[in-house]
Amino acid sequence: MKKMYFLLAVAGAGLALLATTTRFTHPKYGFTIGTPEIKSINSLAFGPDGVLFIGDSKSATVFAVDTKDAAATSQAAAIEIKNIDQKLAALLGTDAQNITIQDIAVNPLSKSVYCAVQGSDGTPVLFKIEGDKITAVSTKNIPFSSVALNDAPAEDAKDKRGNPVRVAAISDLGFADGKVLVSGLSGKEFNSAFRSIPFPFTNKQDQATLEIYHAAHGKYETLSPIRTFTTAEIAGKKYLVASYTCTPLVLFPLDELKPGTHVKGRTVAEMGSGNSPIDMVTMKKGGESFLMMANSSRPVFKVKYKSIETYQGSLTTPVEESFATAGVDFVSLPVTNVIQLDKLDDTRMILLQRRSNGSLDLWTSSERYL
Repeated sequence: MKKMYFLLAVAGAGLALLATTTRFTHPKYGFTIGTPEIKSINSLAFGPDGVLFIGDSKSATVFAVDTKDAAATSQAAAIEIKNIDQKLAALLGTDAQNITIQDIAVNPLSKSVYCAVQGSDGTPVLFKIEGDKITAVSTKNIPFSSVALNDAPAEDAKDKRGNPVRVAAISDLGFADGKVLVSGLSGKEFNSAFRSIPFPFTNKQDQATLEIYHAAHGKYETLSPIRTFTTAEIAGKKYLVASYTCTPLVLFPLDELKPGTHVKGRTVAEMGSGNSPIDMVTMKKGGESFLMMANSSRPVFKVKYKSIETYQGSLTTPVEESFATAGVDFVSLPVTNVIQLDKLDDTRMILLQRRSNGSLDLWTSSERYL
């Protein structure tokens, strides 16, 4: 494969970073000091002590990077940056149409926002946002570690429509109970996979394959990856809460996602076809918890976890009407064209939204949306 280099540029000045390491290590997480060769950034998630996990589908690898950004902030300041794509592009010496914002993640300690950007040539770039200040994050000579995914799709694998499969090797990342959680596709017969990887990284990877009933499609499916997920405790039990293209909402008991198992999820809602979920987070207000979900073709959805808890059924028959919904009730918020979102604190989110005037803005929600 053609070797690609991780490029960071500020105000048009570029710095090519070659993958090198030294013998020095971080005593707590076994990090090596060096320069990780990150070929793509598909997803971001934070772990303990300001550790940032980077999902790289192109190399089918998860990187753990010490951001050295572990100072806790008691009160997170609101962020409001208009035309953020233009500002990011200017730092890279290009135009907004030449970049794509792949993901955002809020550091739960410092409350800084980390933003993954891809240039038109495929080069991944990482930025840190504090208030209205945007800075490039250097990955040269930093503490890091990595783990390559087992059974990843082949680099040249294609689906039935001829689309590349490797790009979906990592569709979303999370961290819970000392493990990095990874959704995506595998190279096995049942392609939809969920990996649980202990951190600090070792050679151990727990992988289960998944199956769901997709009410909008009227059939059981094993080939499509989870698009976005979170974890939640529902009625005293821990679940993976996941959504797929065309927006079924599915629960998987975390204790059933064991190595080598094939797990059928319980579909608790069909939230409308012709749409793809983008991000989901769990928020809290007044002792009540809410699932918030951004979508490609619909507004931001709000679901009460109490509604999920009281819904004892499972969707196992088709939703016949196009774009219709079924199962657990949800509310469509008056917030559209949200491209990314993440949790800032219990009652506020950071949202990346394309406004009606065309401006791409990064802003902080208020608790009124809950």
